[in-house]
Amino acid sequence: MLLTVNGLRRIRPSVCCCMPSRPILTLALLGALFGALSSICATSAFAQCRPPRDSHEARLLAFYSVPIVFSADAAALSLPAGTVRLSGEGAFVPTPSASLQHTDYCYTGRAENTSLTRFFGRPRLAVGLPMGFGFEASYLPPVTVANATPNLGSAALWFTRAVNSSLLLTARAHGTVGTVKGPITCPRSALQQQDSQAPCYGTNPSVDEFRPDMAGAELVASMNPVNASRVRFSAGLGVNRLYPRFKVGFSDLSGGTDHTQIAIDLTRVTALAGATFALSHRCDASAQAFTSFSDATTVRATIGCLLNR
Repeated sequence: MLLTVNGLRRIRPSVCCCMPSRPILTLALLGALFGALSSICATSAFAQCRPPRDSHEARLLAFYSVPIVFSADAAALSLPAGTVRLSGEGAFVPTPSASLQHTDYCYTGRAENTSLTRFFGRPRLAVGLPMGFGFEASYLPPVTVANATPNLGSAALWFTRAVNSSLLLTARAHGTVGTVKGPITCPRSALQQQDSQAPCYGTNPSVDEFRPDMAGAELVASMNPVNASRVRFSAGLGVNRLYPRFKVGFSDLSGGTDHTQIAIDLTRVTALAGATFALSHRCDASAQAFTSFSDATTVRATIGCLLNR
């Protein structure tokens, strides 16, 4: 993933002011947002910015949270007790509008040469529990990929009840926590030793930390898999509470270390609709449209198989 943002200037004295010319993080979508929101400046070692809900910074955080949400996989919601299902998910990463890419609270300026990866993927493991309950988890281990080290986990618990022979109704709670560490604000390619007042004045890349924490709940209606159809449909509504946090970690040649933090709390209403296709008695494939009404829409594709049936 590559995002380049130029021409930013500080407008809040308590927030760091400088922006590297080429902030890079290659792991799904995470660096794209924080390259736009983060900066390096040694004179403000522990500054914090809490932008308002309607600011471009807050809206960008919410926008890029959409593909990460651990939304329901309808094929897993009807698992019999003791059944285990392993699946892989891939999500389309949308691109924000040109106007939204212009930050307006913590920073002001213009964004240029913006290029964002189109894909975010993760594994999912679901287990059917007694009495209509189920549990699902996902984990991205701390394996460094292109200088970024993720350590992200998601989990969900649900309860499914049959309304009739054709319809299931599911209540589901989910959450995502963890970190992504890497040189997001000052990668090696942006380092310079000529101007102490310019961004990334140093010899070592930054060690920045992003926490995309969130929690949510969904109510999903889906077709009962006991019917003869090989295609099943699902739809639902939900609400998410977002707690994204970002911390800069950069030491310059003047001896200063910057730990600027950006913190935002947001609530978002969501919806999903999708279809599941039975590939065999063990495996299935599904496609889903997921939207956060205030922010963005993404499309997910999942392929899963039962491990013990």
